[in-house]
Amino acid sequence: MRQDSTELTQYLKDWRDGDKTAFDQILPLVYDELRKIARYYRQKERRDHTLQTSDIINEAYLKLISQNTNDWQDREHFFAVASKVMRNLLVDHARKRNFQKRGGNFEKI
Repeated sequence: MRQDSTELTQYLKDWRDGDKTAFDQILPLVYDELRKIARYYRQKERRDHTLQTSDIINEAYLKLISQNTNDWQDREHFFAVASKVMRNLLVDHARKRNFQKRGGNFEKI
């Protein structure tokens, strides 16, 4: 097991146990991997998609730190949840776009 993987797992456990500063230590360790995941999902979107890779990472970060339950078992679990959060962000973005495209808040008569 790599040192950064062990270190990440420890920070995740510290964060779970209430250390609010641990998440700030996590971001530098996971940013490159989060970028790869976001880029992967971004490439599957249409060409004129408005969310950039960094936007996806930032939104996912905000959602992850605002979760009430952060029972991360290990590195893999964290990335699985982060990946799901990113995917859901893109799905929600597409739904919002399609809602507006189809008339949005127009009153049906």
